[in-house]
Amino acid sequence: MKYLSLIFFMSLLPQYAGKSLSGDGSHPKTFEDIKNEIAGYSDIAKAIIDLAVHGKAQNRSYERLAVFADTVGPRLSGSKNLDAAIKYMFSALQKDGLENVHLEPVKVPHWERGEEFAMMLEPRNHSVAILGLGSSVATPPEGITAEVIVVASFDELHRRAQEAKGKIVVYNQPFVSYGETVRYRSQGAVEAAKVGAVASLIRSIASFSIDSPHTGWQSYQSGIPRIPTACISVEDAEMMSRMSLRGTKIVVYLKMGARTYPDSPSFNTVAEIVGNKYPEQIVLVSGHLDSWDVGQGAMDDGGGAFISWEALSLIKDLGLRPKRTLRMVLWTGEEQGGVGAEQYYQLHKENISNFDIVMESDEGTFKPSGLAFTGNAKARDIIREIMALLLPINITDVFDNADGTDINYWMRDGVPGASLRDDLSKYFWFHHSQGDTMTVQDPNQMNLCAAVWTVVSYVIADMEEMLPSSNHIRCFENLKGERPEPGVRRGLRCQRMWRSKTPSEQTWEESVRLKRSIKQIINFLRLRRIRVKRSNKGQQGLEQNYIFHLSFYTKPQGNNLRLHIL
Repeated sequence: MKYLSLIFFMSLLPQYAGKSLSGDGSHPKTFEDIKNEIAGYSDIAKAIIDLAVHGKAQNRSYERLAVFADTVGPRLSGSKNLDAAIKYMFSALQKDGLENVHLEPVKVPHWERGEEFAMMLEPRNHSVAILGLGSSVATPPEGITAEVIVVASFDELHRRAQEAKGKIVVYNQPFVSYGETVRYRSQGAVEAAKVGAVASLIRSIASFSIDSPHTGWQSYQSGIPRIPTACISVEDAEMMSRMSLRGTKIVVYLKMGARTYPDSPSFNTVAEIVGNKYPEQIVLVSGHLDSWDVGQGAMDDGGGAFISWEALSLIKDLGLRPKRTLRMVLWTGEEQGGVGAEQYYQLHKENISNFDIVMESDEGTFKPSGLAFTGNAKARDIIREIMALLLPINITDVFDNADGTDINYWMRDGVPGASLRDDLSKYFWFHHSQGDTMTVQDPNQMNLCAAVWTVVSYVIADMEEMLPSSNHIRCFENLKGERPEPGVRRGLRCQRMWRSKTPSEQTWEESVRLKRSIKQIINFLRLRRIRVKRSNKGQQGLEQNYIFHLSFYTKPQGNNLRLHIL
């Protein structure tokens, strides 16, 4: 019986630079080869664009979303509406003829806002529009009546800590950007409680307002009293700020009936087009199905969910089947911090090496401008070439840093990630508010978003090689305990484990982590009765923490398994 050998070619790096060390002696693809391969998808890209933007699928994602949003409405985590939405989508995806449609169970937070009411009593009676923040506690049944202190920042609150005790803190922080300003929503109650406040009211995290409060999740801190907290409109926050600056005493009555229940069962919703060559490898497209309990959740994130569904529908309608499996996941519990996605990650992370790219659309489906991407330089160059296929609709830009609560778990582990980049100028006008309805959506813009999403996901799924990745092992097992037939490329293929570092740059933890990873590969082979040989040079390579590439090819003359420096 012939055995596979694990050979470490540390000393061969200089003479084999830019050459293949694989068993068949073939040269690895150059970037020019990859560019030519991508250019070959031009006709398919045009067919996708024509079908989505001009053809029979025109406006389909919009129309599907409209029926869904009007029928189901808002979909708060733990609610009956979310349960109904999941059942609706499960049935719709099956009727669409997609493959492997199924639900994956998870647990999600269950919070309900209950009755809410706020009234300014001094210097005059004025009804204050509020939306309680997710996970907020209730007021006492009789409510809270207290004087208000208005601050523009956490620094001001801390400077005036003695004044805040026993009062309701109103934050009137300016909107700089969502990423910078949202900390007042998420941490405002904790900071107010630290100085003895009895409640907090936060200016909505919005770039524009028509007296519309915007809700969202907030978090308490262990050891800090939990006080009721809600968002108020920009207009009311600024009015109280002006009054306060004039020295006017402000008194507010606040009543909130919020309740938190034990975590509820829910599901991530999954559908696929199974790959015809590497079905175990995954290109994931996604959006989240849950929303807040106001508006319709059409923009956040109905649009993202439905262009992800549309991507699979367009590919199916064109009779295409990529080499890899194109998997759509509609996340649950995103608004509470991506809890459904985290549980999906925990369930599937053992197969992380099979995930080619993770994509999420969760910043609206307005006029698209391109794709935001997280990954190494080689992968980014490939994405730029793919985006060039979208020149017919003039959407070709590649931006830094993909954004998506649900895909961050994968990107942190080195899987390339992408998110749709579109016109956000009006997104925070409606975000987490009653204004998030189908009126916000534009069918023509959704067509363009669907075209971008479909072209990118299909081409990546159909290319011969996966995108280069970093900081994790990519191993793909097809052996299943069987000896491969001669002349068939199968089995274990590991690519780009760790970024190259000199010994002086690496840390002790990185060295240990790399060695542990190599040990996992060796154990993998031994469990399959594959003999493993290591040389002293190979051991030196482990200590130096280089990037490795493991390629496996079965030849008529025998089997070879080789590990070499990239």
